[in-house]
Amino acid sequence: MDIRSACPALDDRIARLRHLAHAEPRLEGVLLYGSWATGEADAHSDIEAYLYIEDDHLAGFDGPAFLARLAPVELAYTNMYGVLAVVFEDLMRGEFHLTAAGPGIAEVPSWQGMVHLPRPDEAVLLDRTGRLTRAARQLAEFRPPEPAATARQLIDELTNWTLMLAHVQGRGETARAHALLHTVVAPQQLQLCRLLRGSTAHWLTPSRALERDLPAADRERYTATTAAARPHEVRAAACHSWRWSRELAAEAAERWSLRLPQELHDRIGTLLHGTR
Repeated sequence: MDIRSACPALDDRIARLRHLAHAEPRLEGVLLYGSWATGEADAHSDIEAYLYIEDDHLAGFDGPAFLARLAPVELAYTNMYGVLAVVFEDLMRGEFHLTAAGPGIAEVPSWQGMVHLPRPDEAVLLDRTGRLTRAARQLAEFRPPEPAATARQLIDELTNWTLMLAHVQGRGETARAHALLHTVVAPQQLQLCRLLRGSTAHWLTPSRALERDLPAADRERYTATTAAARPHEVRAAACHSWRWSRELAAEAAERWSLRLPQELHDRIGTLLHGTR
């Protein structure tokens, strides 16, 4: 049975992409990833796919022109990650990796732990040689992160980045401190929380489905770490954030017998409070 999402328009567009891919001889394979491939897509989801182009034709392949056959395109450009990003006329987004088939398909198995394709045969929209299907099947089993080593890494990351946050805050750079708190510290904090709660399905985007995945108490702690970019709010949020980081670290240390640098953690807390 094919994957069906909560968005018929997305399902129709993917069916159209499958048809166009089979009609394009320069494509060896097409692999979907993201929410549609994991069965979580809805009306707000986008299309995320790798287009595996025969090596000799990669340079001359016009990605925007190919995608304009899929649906009218309002915007097409290569984003900061080197991915072809498009906005279709109906405001559906798309991200397409234009990749040489030879090396591109060979690297798919290396995505284990980073990409999960629970139904890989359905995520493969085109496979002229069988190589892509064999590679994608290696991503069918989700391998959660190894708990103790991952907790150790996250605790050390939170220690390092929170110290930087304290120094930036002490310099009076409120906007930079605000950005560090929300884009660097918070994702790692949520990963550590997910590790402790056994909720690693959305590991790579730890804020995804947070409202559904984590207990109310954790959601409230996370909310306390957020702030508007005003000096007193950022300072308060930073203190709440470090307090939660230390509580998560202590829980992880007890569970997996990890040693914590308590004196260093105390000094970081003192520095944070001293910038108030």
